[in-house]
Amino acid sequence: MAVDAATAATSATSSNASNALGKLATDSTMFLKLLTTQMQNQDPLDPMDTSEYTAQLVQFSQIEQSIQQNASLKSILTALTSDNLVGAASVVGKVASFGSDQAGLSATAPAQWTYATTRPAEAVVATIKNASGATVHTINLTGSEGDLVWDGTLANGTRAPDGAYKLEITAKDTTGAGVPTSISARGLVKEVAQDASGMTFQVNGVFYNAATLIRLTQ
Repeated sequence: MAVDAATAATSATSSNASNALGKLATDSTMFLKLLTTQMQNQDPLDPMDTSEYTAQLVQFSQIEQSIQQNASLKSILTALTSDNLVGAASVVGKVASFGSDQAGLSATAPAQWTYATTRPAEAVVATIKNASGATVHTINLTGSEGDLVWDGTLANGTRAPDGAYKLEITAKDTTGAGVPTSISARGLVKEVAQDASGMTFQVNGVFYNAATLIRLTQ
């Protein structure tokens, strides 16, 4: 769907350029008619300054060239975008890591994150929140770095609904001081798409911008 949206946007841009060229052609024709009429009816004893008309004709020509160049650039951009999308399709089926604390949970795959503290941590607690920001589950972790795989099971034994979940890590050292922690989401890439924001990768129902991609594995 995102690819269709990008295609529609490109088509709209091309249509706008065509409309602009059509209107410019109409305006140019009207301008030339007015110019000819004025020259035919000018006062022979006080002729009009032709340099001004020449300047206006040059401006019309420059505008027309700019619109045509813009249309050409849009066509080139569309071709490059299509090539990038085809190339990115090779990522589908690979495990990718993204610089995001959001991960998707589905019936077929758990939500997965990777975390790492900037220095040794004595106590590490993971808090998982839903899209509304409400805490749904907490987990005590061991180690200053590692993977967190959550299948959606809650403390009461029920399962959280499918969707996007946010991970927050609270880490403290032996003195009780907080330790900064980095978090990344990971999972199998199911789809690559192109929209107004650029290339995106879909993992377990969550879309990540290509700029957040930090690792790919088989």
